[in-house]
Amino acid sequence: RGAAAAGRRGPSVRERGASGRTDGGARGGSRGWAGGYPEIVKENELFERYYRELGIVPDGEWGDFMAALREPLPATLRITGYRSHAREILHCLKEKYFRELQHLEVDGQKIEMPQSLSWYPEELAWHTNLSRKILRKSPQLEKFHQFLVSETECGNISRQEAVSMIPPLLLNVNPHHKILDMCAAPGSKTAQLIEMLHADMNDPFPKGFVIANDVDNKRCYLLVHQAKRLNSPCIMVVNHDASSIPNLQIDVDGRKEVLFYDRILCDVPCSGDGTMRKNIDVWKKWTTQNSLQLHGLQLRIATRGVEQLAEGGRMVYSTCSLNPIENEAVIASLLEKSQGALELADVSSELPGLKRMPGITKWKVMLKDGQWFEEWKDVPSNRQTQIRPTMFPVKDEEKLKAMNLERCLRILPHHQNTGGFFVAVLIKKSPMPWNKSQPKVHQKLPQRTGDAEVTAINSDNGSEPITEEPTLDENEESKKKQELQNSDTEQSKKEGVCGPPPSKKMKLFGFKEDPFVFLPEDDPLFLPIQKFYALDPSFPKMNLLTRTQEGKKRQLYMVSKELRNVLLNNSEKMKVINTGIKVWSRNSDGEQFGCAFRLAQEGIYTLYPFIHARIINVCIEDVKILLTQENPFLSKFSSETQKKVKDMATGSIVLKYDPDPAKPDDLQCPIVLCGWQGKTSLRAFVPKNERLHYLRMMGVEVFKAKRKEEESQNKTGEEVQHRLAQTEEGMDVEDKEHDLVTKMEAEIGEKSSHSPVENKTDV
Repeated sequence: RGAAAAGRRGPSVRERGASGRTDGGARGGSRGWAGGYPEIVKENELFERYYRELGIVPDGEWGDFMAALREPLPATLRITGYRSHAREILHCLKEKYFRELQHLEVDGQKIEMPQSLSWYPEELAWHTNLSRKILRKSPQLEKFHQFLVSETECGNISRQEAVSMIPPLLLNVNPHHKILDMCAAPGSKTAQLIEMLHADMNDPFPKGFVIANDVDNKRCYLLVHQAKRLNSPCIMVVNHDASSIPNLQIDVDGRKEVLFYDRILCDVPCSGDGTMRKNIDVWKKWTTQNSLQLHGLQLRIATRGVEQLAEGGRMVYSTCSLNPIENEAVIASLLEKSQGALELADVSSELPGLKRMPGITKWKVMLKDGQWFEEWKDVPSNRQTQIRPTMFPVKDEEKLKAMNLERCLRILPHHQNTGGFFVAVLIKKSPMPWNKSQPKVHQKLPQRTGDAEVTAINSDNGSEPITEEPTLDENEESKKKQELQNSDTEQSKKEGVCGPPPSKKMKLFGFKEDPFVFLPEDDPLFLPIQKFYALDPSFPKMNLLTRTQEGKKRQLYMVSKELRNVLLNNSEKMKVINTGIKVWSRNSDGEQFGCAFRLAQEGIYTLYPFIHARIINVCIEDVKILLTQENPFLSKFSSETQKKVKDMATGSIVLKYDPDPAKPDDLQCPIVLCGWQGKTSLRAFVPKNERLHYLRMMGVEVFKAKRKEEESQNKTGEEVQHRLAQTEEGMDVEDKEHDLVTKMEAEIGEKSSHSPVENKTDV
């Protein structure tokens, strides 16, 4: 329990950055925060003494290192790589928004032209000398800020710290990889992983998937929000303690097998002293105690990760801390316990252009009172609960050399104007020693009563808490075979239902999630949909699911075949927060239009390859009309479009724009929109930010100054909602455009069941 509490305390330091509360801040304490906050002096004598002694900063660079830490962190952004629109967004950024920044001065500071991060592939990541505070507050930058906010909402841009982009890149993800993100919230790295799965835009269902986990139930919903922007059927968000995340099983040719992951991202909770530039309260609160408390938790999480890694798989361990107790000490302990099963990968040739420092091989341990210890044998018995043997470097020179700790990399803030960061890339060559043999009877197993925690504190070598958990898991495997057969029988009674685990087996914190119910083969619901949209025979209808067992099915979601396998085989042991993308929504008066379900924009790029009817190809002028007018009459469209629509029945349609290479000035990427054809009108049914995105890409000016916008906002909002209510189409009320994050934060505090997930999906 103590270690878990430490785990909760640890992340809180770095989590505060998510709220933006401390961003920007006072420079060196010279200027106070707005709103009467006290000044924070950017000094910490213990911090300086500790890191000077450890020598992690090269000789002669200490002054630059400290000066960089006292400067606000520059704003960085990443263009979503897998979208077909990435090149268009990049072109728009460079040719329009960046050029407009060229000669600007804000608060007497000249705005530098944003620069691409030299080590990030294809110019898809950029940084600027603007702090996030200036970006939000300055009237001259309002247009650029609106662009960033809007594009972020629809998933085309992620505002993410530069160093945070490194771990997913070093995972070397391919579309067929099964990936586990162990401590995923708030989700910017998870988003990168999803993009990598969808590297081939022609494949709507890559064979790989991402299971994104977080221990904090509320932060799981931030994770859902990040993932939802990318509209992928290959992401599942789960809620577990990463240090004891359960073994999952999948069906392989009729046999149940343990799921091992090809890639694991292990970005553990940490003290966060690499984030001082944005979380300035770390200056005041920093002490070595944070690292000492977190080390055990970090080691347990990393150990659980490598246990679940496939042979030949790659795990990236990372922290936003500079401290070797949280970094090299964890990796060295893991390597030592692995007895050759793990090795550090040499990534020195990967990400050329990234300035990095090698991992260190010698360090000491310091208490918060400034007392140093060089070896475990020097630690007095009354300090042996705070300081553990695994915190010290390996003394055996031969062992130490074989570990290749210099292959770890540490990013220092002054080298490329970033935050501080640590990364290690591990390759699994064989099973972990304690997983190799699985005897039927194990030597003395701990009781599941918290004894393991006590053993961990009192053991001499600190290894028990790591080895006990997997041993217990392996021992339970034989017992579980019978349980699995029983649960199979239970499963067949309600085929395709994946409910949350029963409360007896697992305490449910936060919301009780609705079950995931796959559509039965013979469900009469599907036939009219298949007929109306002329779905291809290859359409994987078995992957359709709903979130309700009884009553009318209002939404249909879709997951990949591989995630379906995971869901169906693990409903008893896994708390799933969210999975699947919405592909169809029920219409209030749907049956009279030939089909009760209309297409949902968030799933259209997944569905489009399977749809053979109700597709209208439109020209760029038609697209502009569709996106700027609420419910335009058919007479406003080109004669070609009018002809195509003439004999088509009322109802949901697909509007497709294909670029014309002969017109290079026009938008050069395809667009697929959901729409509705009425008796006399044609409209696009697309969320607001996505509309703005497409219009920007077509060169239409969509910027509104804040004051004007605020004056007309309420009035316009009422008019739009009134028009929506009055349209002959009778569209689903769930598609009103909301501000997703605000809504989510409100609902997290107030609502139960699935509402925070279901009500957010169309934004």
